[in-house]
Amino acid sequence: MAEKIYIYSDGACRGNPGPGGWGTLLKYNGTEKELYGGEEDTTNNRMELMGAISGLESLTKECEVVLTTDSQYVMKGITEWMDGWKSRGWKTAAKKPVKNQDLWIRLDDACKPHRIEWQWVKGHSGHEENERVDALANKAIDEM
Repeated sequence: MAEKIYIYSDGACRGNPGPGGWGTLLKYNGTEKELYGGEEDTTNNRMELMGAISGLESLTKECEVVLTTDSQYVMKGITEWMDGWKSRGWKTAAKKPVKNQDLWIRLDDACKPHRIEWQWVKGHSGHEENERVDALANKAIDEM
């Protein structure tokens, strides 16, 4: 059986577009690892995606993952919309190009080796790990 790891991710942007950051917390077997980074000119949705991508890309072997995000965009994109986008050649139902296609492809690839349970949590609602990754995303912006 694959090892079970918990990943919490968030993104933030000051202005949209503007300077942005992402934060990720990995919890496994009593150990925690924090990751964060950012870009000077980006969007909130790109940073939300990067939080999830960074957590998954940091895994070095096949895992059973519970990934928690406060982003409806990431949650619905990966669990509801992606299959349709791929079947339409990365076009939306309205036949427009999918925004952030580069990151959606990267997220899709990062998911492949793992079994992932996606969970959504309301942002800024006192969820301990979500508050921590929000702080990491903002720290990334502050350190630019």
